[in-house]
Amino acid sequence: MSKLKILFASSEMAPWVKTGGLGDVSAALPAALRQAGQDIRVLLPHYPALQAAFPDARPLAELPALAPALPPARLLTAEADGLPLLLLDCPPLYANPGNPYLDSYGDDRHDNPVRFGLLSRVAALLGQERSPIGWQADVVHSNDWQTALAAAYLHYQGGAASVATVHNIAFQGCFAHAYLADLGLPEHAWRFDAAEYHGQLCFLKAGLQFASQISTVSPTYAREIQDEQFGYGLAPLLRYRAAALHGILNGIDTDIWNPATDPNLAHPYSSQQLAGKARNKAALQQAMGLEVSATQPLFGVVSRLTHQKGLDLLLAIADDLAALPAQLVVLGSGDAELEAGFAALADRHPRRIAVKLGFDEALAHRIEAGADSFLMPSRFEPCGLNQMYSLHYGTPPVVTATGGLADTVVDVGEASLVSRTANGFLLESATAPALWSAMQRVCRTWRDRQLWQRIQQNGMQQDFSWKHAAHEYIALYRQAIAAPRATTG
Repeated sequence: MSKLKILFASSEMAPWVKTGGLGDVSAALPAALRQAGQDIRVLLPHYPALQAAFPDARPLAELPALAPALPPARLLTAEADGLPLLLLDCPPLYANPGNPYLDSYGDDRHDNPVRFGLLSRVAALLGQERSPIGWQADVVHSNDWQTALAAAYLHYQGGAASVATVHNIAFQGCFAHAYLADLGLPEHAWRFDAAEYHGQLCFLKAGLQFASQISTVSPTYAREIQDEQFGYGLAPLLRYRAAALHGILNGIDTDIWNPATDPNLAHPYSSQQLAGKARNKAALQQAMGLEVSATQPLFGVVSRLTHQKGLDLLLAIADDLAALPAQLVVLGSGDAELEAGFAALADRHPRRIAVKLGFDEALAHRIEAGADSFLMPSRFEPCGLNQMYSLHYGTPPVVTATGGLADTVVDVGEASLVSRTANGFLLESATAPALWSAMQRVCRTWRDRQLWQRIQQNGMQQDFSWKHAAHEYIALYRQAIAAPRATTG
């Protein structure tokens, strides 16, 4: 088959700009698609971090004002390990350092509708005949609300097929009605079956309404977001578009996350040579001020400390860890109340519980390698990456049966042990008693060293690379191109 010309539009790309899984996906999936032989280019805002990373980026095209509220801009080009980047340069919109969405006070930037309206409009332009770079995409792949409006521009103005990916449906990009005209969309787009959503212009709803195909980051999440509990108001639209909705499980970068070659680890190891894992545990215990002990399990957490992640459930039972007995190490930041709660917990149990607030990439790797089991009791989780890191590192995870967690973790049980698929522990519900019961089950299972090693190896021998997902996306792009597209002026 001929190679596809794919524009991948995103507001984040690791390692330069990352607030969550979107940044990781935007780095790994395009690279996997390029490796699979596709002609792919990644469109990103030219943030300060990208200016610093690519000081030799070359001007490619000057862009006039494309709508009343959109300022002139230009496109620069650079390469990241051979992957072509298109950097949307507009200093008034993108020159601020720090979080890509929030100001220095932690509030949404007031100009976000213009910032990401421009990003969406340029994404659509690169899929239209008047693309200014001598290259026109066959398909424009938008990611979350920040680029979802591209599908609406393509619908109303014509151009490439579109794929809209939902990484987290809770974030939708809703703004005042006035932005409809300001961003260059026609007034007749102000309909319940177009871009209007409860009296606001909704970027994500417009993308879900008009994209040729829709994807999300796991099969279970694709089902869940069609239900009112998880759909955040958009479930009826997703049920209406169910035939175009696909759940494609994210992968992980197995070059970066590989215990056999991870430079952050003092003791590399593999599924066939697990002795190094015990040494990583001792090193982690020592570094975090815990008792260096091989006779009790060590639970690890690397997470945003938020209600979604279920870390309040852990906080409610963590004082009882001593009864198991077990240890706990936590790395993360988030809600002030949870941060204070975990800090106080560590103060009460200095040799048993260690907490580091903030983020430390190297320590995150060392926790995955040094912990015996990883805790991830999320109330909802579109895909999740840490459970896959944990499985790859021989650290059986404890997770809630939701989203991508349910798609990747197979509960330890008689049948799954026989079939050699058992790789972790599932909570039936996101509650403190369910979490406590699962942690007790982990401790009992961990004491059977032969059984525990079988569970570790089951997880470590799974293929979580992006190769499979990349081929699923290529098939989805071809579906999008083949789908009939109606446009209105």
